[in-house]
Amino acid sequence: MFNIFRRNPQKKLQQRYEKKLEEAMKAQRNGKIYEYSTLTAEAEAIREQINKMNNTPSTFSWCINER
Repeated sequence: MFNIFRRNPQKKLQQRYEKKLEEAMKAQRNGKIYEYSTLTAEAEAIREQINKMNNTPSTFSWCINER
């Protein structure tokens, strides 16, 4: 019954992920490539957390497994 009052941690992570990607895009448009790469790396780390919560593999895991 009280589950409706709980916050969804996955939704919060998804919002952080999207915000990081937007910040990275703005940095890239302004020519701040180093800032773009760090923000993109942070976004990828957040995406990995989301994937762990979903128990789904990363989109690049197929590249690693084929080697």
